[in-house]
Amino acid sequence: TMAPALLILLLGVDPTSALVWSQVVLSFGIPFALVPLVWLTADPGLMGAWVNRRITTVTAACVAGVIVGLNLFLLYSLSAG
Repeated sequence: TMAPALLILLLGVDPTSALVWSQVVLSFGIPFALVPLVWLTADPGLMGAWVNRRITTVTAACVAGVIVGLNLFLLYSLSAG
């Protein structure tokens, strides 16, 4: 796990810039975990007694929407230069 980090340092890449870019890339994976999580925990057939309350599902869907929106804005701002 340290090999890629050491390689980046040996190549002379700015560590702060590399850290920021790695977090940008990782942020795009969040919706792929969050959206199914909200969807599945709102399904009473799947969750039974452990199903989320409506307010929890609505709040989680809003948070997921904001995250997806921010990622789309990030993609747009990166492509606009």
